[in-house]
Amino acid sequence: MANFVQPRGFVPARYLNGAAWSGGANMYHIPAADTNQYNPGDVVLSAATGADANGIPNVTKNTAGTGVVRGVVIGCLVAAPNLPSLVGTNLNLTIQNIPATKTQDYYVLVVDDPKVIFQIQDDGITTANLVAASVGLNASFTVTNPTAPSQNSATVLLSSSFATTAALTVKLLGLTQIPNNTFGANATWDVIFNQHEFQGNTAGV
Repeated sequence: MANFVQPRGFVPARYLNGAAWSGGANMYHIPAADTNQYNPGDVVLSAATGADANGIPNVTKNTAGTGVVRGVVIGCLVAAPNLPSLVGTNLNLTIQNIPATKTQDYYVLVVDDPKVIFQIQDDGITTANLVAASVGLNASFTVTNPTAPSQNSATVLLSSSFATTAALTVKLLGLTQIPNNTFGANATWDVIFNQHEFQGNTAGV
């Protein structure tokens, strides 16, 4: 049976020690001047613009699929923190992503623990690499926005990038142990970030 094609970007699953993921995340700021769309499952990195007026760090979307990362977006706040009362304000609870063109600042919840294991589909293209022998290799990923009405990231592993190269961003831990998930096109993999801002010595931004 073919693997079901349903990319969702990076989905937190558990910790490297085997413990279930607690749901923990930290809040980050995205300024109105940012021109990227943000979806749950997208990868972000620290922005060189610092922080908002209250000291909440800025992040920006990792659009390259390479390099050192800060974490993965799991949610977008429906209202900015540190505001006056929201009494009388209509909040659209059906919107869970952030548009590319912004008229306001936004805040996101990011899983930034480097010990979290994520699940992500491969792109199904370089099938020669989508085999058991690729477990343990490193990889990069292809950043893709979803097609409406979906609001989850459509980012996938870049199967042509699988290699031993230490500088690649993601490490392949194996296939996710779920029904109807087999090696081949559009398999779901367990991965951990190989290049992370909170892991080892990394440069500031």
